[in-house]
Amino acid sequence: MFSPSPATSERSADSTRVRRRRRIGAATGALALLVAASPFLPGDSGPRPAMTPRSNESSQPTQAGAPGLGAITPELQAEIDRVVAEGPRSTVSPRSSAYALAAAASRCAVFEGQRYCLGLGWTTQSQDEVASRLATAAGPAPGRTKPEQTGDLGALAALRRYSRLSPRERAAAERAELTAAARSVAKVWLIRHEIQGVPLPERFLEEHPEAALAARTSARKHPRAFKILREKQVRPQNRTYYCGPATAQMIAWGWRDRRQGQALWADRLHTTSAGTSITDMVRVVNHNTGYDGDEHAGPYIVLDISDFTFAEWFRLMKKHLHTYQAPVVLHPILAKKYFPYLDDDASGHFQVGRGYDKNPGGQPMLSYFEPWDQSRFDPTEPRIARTQWQSAYKSYRANRAHFQHNLGL
Repeated sequence: MFSPSPATSERSADSTRVRRRRRIGAATGALALLVAASPFLPGDSGPRPAMTPRSNESSQPTQAGAPGLGAITPELQAEIDRVVAEGPRSTVSPRSSAYALAAAASRCAVFEGQRYCLGLGWTTQSQDEVASRLATAAGPAPGRTKPEQTGDLGALAALRRYSRLSPRERAAAERAELTAAARSVAKVWLIRHEIQGVPLPERFLEEHPEAALAARTSARKHPRAFKILREKQVRPQNRTYYCGPATAQMIAWGWRDRRQGQALWADRLHTTSAGTSITDMVRVVNHNTGYDGDEHAGPYIVLDISDFTFAEWFRLMKKHLHTYQAPVVLHPILAKKYFPYLDDDASGHFQVGRGYDKNPGGQPMLSYFEPWDQSRFDPTEPRIARTQWQSAYKSYRANRAHFQHNLGL
């Protein structure tokens, strides 16, 4: 979320992947020359549906993948340096007001026409709007019962964590986050183009043949229903604040076909009893799986969907799951009105998006792995199944209800 964590070096040395990354970076690096001239900024639950014959669990992508990592141009580096340099000018401490902390923690950069705000991700909102949203979420809520915490890092906890970092730690974390964001801007442009219809900058497709292929193939129809990941490779979170580690465990298990304990993922995510941030979720997926490869989803990003309609949000789910055959880090509010299997309202949360059904004649459905099982911590509560098929519209509303309104994909 809004307090970036120091990057870790968990990725193993893989010479083949490194060579592939370099080829992708060379192909995408010229994006800055193209985009600068064209700025963009200004249901109910139901039974699990039957699957169509095309809805298999193949490990082979059906279409071209997303653009890979781009190079850091002098222009991108200058913008990174500018935002990082603003940090020391913001004098904050744990005693600072919520807005002062929020304004310092959520500073924004504009990379080739797309805005990225620290901790929130790619967004079309202004820096002031983002700071106000965070400050409001971190403020007191008189008369509101505190929801059960499942492991998403809340706004207030994120601001406290941010304020406790030393200036050097803060600058290093922000530089790492902004650098990763700048290298993924081509993917953001394609999402805006393919999902929301935003025109691509002039000469974009000519200069980016891999993006041209992705844009052309994205027009192909998705099957009625589709799913990825094996239902046997799931586990509930084993601590009340481990929705992040459990989600990372299931995503990595699906890629590696090897289960590793949630404590390991908690360590890589920098999870504490206060929870896990979505920026750390995306970082760990990128560093520990191949779903971020150019033949799948490309570098995972944190994307603010506050300006997405349901149709656009569901189109994004279908593209990521079917075209890229890569899971989505869902980021909802775990509330009873959105998830019928709950007995109590809970906090912000992470789930593994892994399938969809258009369900003609009915409401569209979304499949996901649910790490939360309240019965593990309170035997009087009903058990919650790991694999869920629920209303896609309600998942969208739960995503919009979270103050960050974002996804990892």
